[in-house]
Amino acid sequence: MNITDVRIRTMDNGGKMKAVASVTFDDEFVVHDIKIVEGEKGFFVAMPSKRVGDTFKDVAHPLLPETRKKISDAIFERYKEFEANAVVADHLS
Repeated sequence: MNITDVRIRTMDNGGKMKAVASVTFDDEFVVHDIKIVEGEKGFFVAMPSKRVGDTFKDVAHPLLPETRKKISDAIFERYKEFEANAVVADHLS
């Protein structure tokens, strides 16, 4: 399984959720609504979820820690690129 695309949409709402990612695997399967959240210990990735009663349950998630890391690393890499480009654009305007 290869990650073939990562797309980022930033959230300008001043909240803890900083962006939402869509990740494409093998140019054949995409997972939308993966959240980039700023927590007390730094940024983390939250998989797509739905509310079930008073809790949230993941709709899609990796089964292995190595796969979670691979997905998180790809998302954070693209998010950092996105943020760096936004800073440059702010300085140019």
